[in-house]
Amino acid sequence: MYTCVLTASPDRPTIEQTLVEALRNGWGGGDAQWLSPGVAAEFGLDRLPDTLRTTQDELDAMGVDLNVVPDMGRRKRLLLADMDSTMIQQECIDELAAEAGVGDRVAAITARAMNGEIDFDGALRERVGLLAGLDASVIDRVIADRITLMPGGRTLVTTMKAHGARAALVSGGFTAFTSVIAERLGFDEHRANILLIEDGKLTGEPGMPILGRQAKVDALQQITQAMGIASDDVLAVGDGANDLGMLTLAGMGVALHAKPAVQAEAGLRINHGDLTSLLYLQGYADTDFA
Repeated sequence: MYTCVLTASPDRPTIEQTLVEALRNGWGGGDAQWLSPGVAAEFGLDRLPDTLRTTQDELDAMGVDLNVVPDMGRRKRLLLADMDSTMIQQECIDELAAEAGVGDRVAAITARAMNGEIDFDGALRERVGLLAGLDASVIDRVIADRITLMPGGRTLVTTMKAHGARAALVSGGFTAFTSVIAERLGFDEHRANILLIEDGKLTGEPGMPILGRQAKVDALQQITQAMGIASDDVLAVGDGANDLGMLTLAGMGVALHAKPAVQAEAGLRINHGDLTSLLYLQGYADTDFA
């Protein structure tokens, strides 16, 4: 058994009853119910529709995200989240690079790495190398002036934790950022790369080992083992190619506003909603939000 979930941006609550009913009738679904008026609705299905992908694309053009999730184990016990362009709206290394005057060069490398066009580890070394000599005090200024939280993130973390889940922030970014963001959003733990600093300046080298795609998979396996749960109990969310390992291993892997290559491989995708869409995928209504 499955549940079809339609979500939209809370800023543009465009889902209409006629759309939900037409889709339900076309797929032979069960009774529809609203999780949030105009923003999220769902109905049951006996099987996966043959026209799922094409219907997803059609609704995507209308500003509506469509996903189908299994009913069994729908509410997850672990949130495993990427940080850059997922829990925050920026790529932290791009913001540091802008302060160093190499923003365009670094942003171009970031875009290619996140789309899976180049190796993540090599791309990280190259980008960090361009930051050599940057005053370490710039990190605090970037966090204060340039970093903004992704809408819905605090509600996502708080609500899942209120229902007994654990939350881990696992980033290919840097601990100087994840430590702050994890505390702001209420994550239980965080893992990321280390920016090496000597005499108050960035050395241009990352600490080893580099936390990339495999390290995120390792984090999922280590944390679930410590919790005594299965990978099916995990909701993982990210936007880049280095997130695909954990997205495909998790019971619920969500590509959030993701690169095209990531959307093509991830099981679930959110292009229009904010992070509260991940709660609707688990069957939470807005009245359940903490």
